[in-house]
Amino acid sequence: MKKLALISALLAATLAAPVFAQNVEVKDAWARATVQGQKASGAFMKLTAKDGSRLVSVASSVAGVTEVHEMAMEGDVMKMRAVHGLDLPAGKTVELKPGGYHVMLMDLKAPLQKDASIPLTLVFKDAKGVESKAELQVPVKTVAPMAEHKH
Repeated sequence: MKKLALISALLAATLAAPVFAQNVEVKDAWARATVQGQKASGAFMKLTAKDGSRLVSVASSVAGVTEVHEMAMEGDVMKMRAVHGLDLPAGKTVELKPGGYHVMLMDLKAPLQKDASIPLTLVFKDAKGVESKAELQVPVKTVAPMAEHKH
């Protein structure tokens, strides 16, 4: 039993650790769990580029379509749309979160189960046009990881 607890703790620490792609740090990544029959979900994280960069694409084998989306109010209506890239200003953290920018996972091949993890690939392009990738294993949660600790 102690061995299982140790393995679980090590896995959680690994999934929570920041990931770096060339000059972009990815922190606090998570994806929202789904229920049977649900065909879409979102993934969220914090991105900090050491030098100016741009998130140019996302991909995941769990979804038929993976895109960066923006949610914004237009009058009294919340609208969501795909964006063709997301600027990451040098030294500033850009948060992908519910109700704002996020990774949209559509045409899910199976439900996203709580406490599982999913693969997610982020592709960045720096000011010189050089591409780099971050290959992530993103934990699946029902609420944001930091919200779990507030209860």
